[in-house]
Amino acid sequence: MTISNNMMLKKTIAAISTPPGKGGVAVIRISGDEAIEIGKKIFTPKGSQPIDSRPPRTQIYGNILLDGQAIDDGMLTVFKAPNSYTGEDIVEISCHGGVLVTAAVLEAALVAGAVVADRGEFTKRAFINGKLSLTEAEAIGTLLEAQSEAQIKLSRISSRSKLASELEALRASLVSLLSSVYARIDYPEEDLGEFSDEEVSSEISKITEKLSSLISTYKTGKAINEGISTVIIGKPNAGKSTLYNLLVGEDAAIVTDIPGTTRDVLERKVPLGDVLLKLFDTAGIRSGKLDTVEAIGIQRSRAAASSAELIFALFDGSRALDSEDSEIIELLDDIDTVKIAVITKLDIAAYTDEIKNLLLSKGYRHIIELSVSDNADASLRLIENTVAKLFTDEEISVGNDAIISSARQNAALIRARDFLLTAKRAYEIGLPQDAASSDIELALGAIAELDGRGISEDVVADIFAKFCVGK
Repeated sequence: MTISNNMMLKKTIAAISTPPGKGGVAVIRISGDEAIEIGKKIFTPKGSQPIDSRPPRTQIYGNILLDGQAIDDGMLTVFKAPNSYTGEDIVEISCHGGVLVTAAVLEAALVAGAVVADRGEFTKRAFINGKLSLTEAEAIGTLLEAQSEAQIKLSRISSRSKLASELEALRASLVSLLSSVYARIDYPEEDLGEFSDEEVSSEISKITEKLSSLISTYKTGKAINEGISTVIIGKPNAGKSTLYNLLVGEDAAIVTDIPGTTRDVLERKVPLGDVLLKLFDTAGIRSGKLDTVEAIGIQRSRAAASSAELIFALFDGSRALDSEDSEIIELLDDIDTVKIAVITKLDIAAYTDEIKNLLLSKGYRHIIELSVSDNADASLRLIENTVAKLFTDEEISVGNDAIISSARQNAALIRARDFLLTAKRAYEIGLPQDAASSDIELALGAIAELDGRGISEDVVADIFAKFCVGK
C-alpha cells in the first residue's frame, strides 16, 4: 500500500499508552526517527552511560525532565528499529501514574520535538512498515475492544498466525496459477506452463474450495466479533424486560406489571457464551388506545424487528393466546430471519402446550420454555446453547483455527471466489486464456487486499480510527 502523506512517517509521535486516571504506573510511548534524541533530552539516567549506548530493551532508571527540571523519576526502555512494535525507534518511559504527572511527561516529549499520535497510529505504522498485516492489525483492534473470552481467543497470536498463513497459501497458489497461465499465453508453442488447461480448471476448483471453506467461518467470526443484532419482542407483560435483564446481567430495564412500562428501544452489547448480542428490548406491541410516546415506541419495535438477525419472540405461558399475540405472530411471519420463540413464566404456566403447538404449526423450529424467577442460571444456559447452535460452527476451534471475523475480510474473499468461478467458466466454454487470466488476476488482487496490499487509504484510516490513542 502507498501512503500519500509520506510526511506522516517523518514525524516522531508520542502518546500516553496507559488508561487515563490514577494508577501505579503510566507509560508514555515515543516512536520515530527522533525518538532516541527526544528521550535523551527529557531523561537523565542514574549513571554516566547515555541511553543510546545501552543494550536495547534494557530498562534504565533516572529522572524525567521538563524544561530542564526533574518532574518525576522512572524507567526508560529503548527499542531500536527495526526490532520494535512499529519498526521504528521507540522509547517508552514508565512514570508514576498520576493524571498530572503523566500529562507533564507527555508535554516534555512534545516540547522536545514529538507530535501527538493519532488513534491507532503506532499500530498503523507497524502495518506500513511491514511488521503486521492488515488482518493482524484488525485482530489487535478486536483485542482492545474485547467484551468476551471468545473475542480474546479470536485475537490471540495463534489465531492471527493461522489466518495469515492460510491467506498467504492462497495468495501463493494464485501466483503460481497465474504465472503458469501467462507462460502458456506468451509461449503457446513451448508448453512452458506448469498446468495444462484441464489442470488450470482443476486448480481453480481447488482454490475456490479453500476460499469457500474460509468464507464459511465468517458466520462464527461475525457472531463473536461483530455481534448478532437481536430483538426481544412480545406483547406487554410477556417478560421482555425480565429476559433483557437476564441477558444483560443487571436490572437495566424496569420490570413492572403495568402495560407500556418500556416506552422505547433499549440497546446494549451483551456477551452470551462465545457470541456477542447487539441486544434491543422493545416496547410491548399492543392495540387499543395508546398515548403518543407509546405509539412511537411500538413503531420503533416493529422497525427493530424488521432489521434484526435474531428475534426472541416472547409469549406469556400463564395466559391463553390473544389477538395481540396473533398480531405478533403475523408480524414475524413477514420477517425472514432467525426466530426463537420463548414461552415465559413456566412457574405459573397454564397454557404452555397450547402455545407450543400453535407455534410449531406456524413453523417455529426453536422454542424455549423458561422461568427466570425459578432458575435464572438454567434459563441463561438454555438460551446460550440454543443461540450458539444457530450462529456458530461447533467444529471450529476458536483461538486455534483460521477464522475471518470482519465484513471487509468476508467481502474480499467472496470477490476472490466469484472471480475464480468466472475464470473457470471461461475455460469450460472455450474462451481465450486472456479472459480467464484477467479474472484470476482480479482474484489475486482481492486476496492481496486482506493483508493490505493495494487497499485504499480510506479503508486503512477507517480501521485504525477505531483504535485508542497510544496503541
